[in-house]
Parts: sequence; C-alpha cells; structure tokens
Amino acid sequence: MSTMGDDAGDLLFLSPDEILARVRFDSAGLVPAIAQDSTSRQVLMLAWMNEEALRATVATRRATYFSRSRQVLWVKGETSGNSQQVVQLRVDCDGDAVLLLVEQQGPACHTGAETCFDVGGVDVR
Repeated sequence: MSTMGDDAGDLLFLSPDEILARVRFDSAGLVPAIAQDSTSRQVLMLAWMNEEALRATVATRRATYFSRSRQVLWVKGETSGNSQQVVQLRVDCDGDAVLLLVEQQGPACHTGAETCFDVGGVDVR
C-alpha cells in the first residue's frame, strides 16, 4: 500500500501530455488543485488549474494556477515572494482533482496566514 511518504503516486516523471490524459477538467476547463506542504503534510490552499497552468507547473515545477476572477494564469509567489516549488504531482482516482506536494516559501495564504485553512474550524465529532 502506498503512503504519502513515498513517491509511488508522483506523476512528474511523465510527460505533460501523459499527465493531462489522466486529468478530467470540468465544463469550464478547470480542475481543483490542492497544495500540501511536502514535509509537514499540512494542507496549504486550494486553487484552480486549466490545461495551460498544469503544463506550466509541470515544465517549471513552480505552482501555476488559473484565476477564475481575473481569467489569467498566476504563478504562486510571483508578486508576494511566497512561492511553491512542486516536488510531487498526484491526481486523484477519478482524475478530477490534482494534489501538489510543495516546498512552501513564506505563508501560503494571501491574508498572510500560514495556510488558507487557518481561519478556525468546527469540531464535527
């Protein structure tokens, strides 16, 4: 059984076309992308990728996303300096979500929080 500590699920050794063949984009041409710290395994953020963003991420190993509000690509950290170097890329079993294991430099959230999930939670137990 594969664990998060190994690279058995990593797709970065494949060509961009082989990776894209495993991804199911929605009707808007997007797929959700979850960024997770490669060391701590803390979930950092959720963003969206289109085909161009995914290709750029694979080519540069810098997390590149698609802004739904601005309709443009953005490279994480390009303006803030809080970059994400992609060390693994995985696709879920249905192909409708991407997981990026990243080396995060600085806070991941645009608010300055370490993660976009630092706003508190509800205990549902």
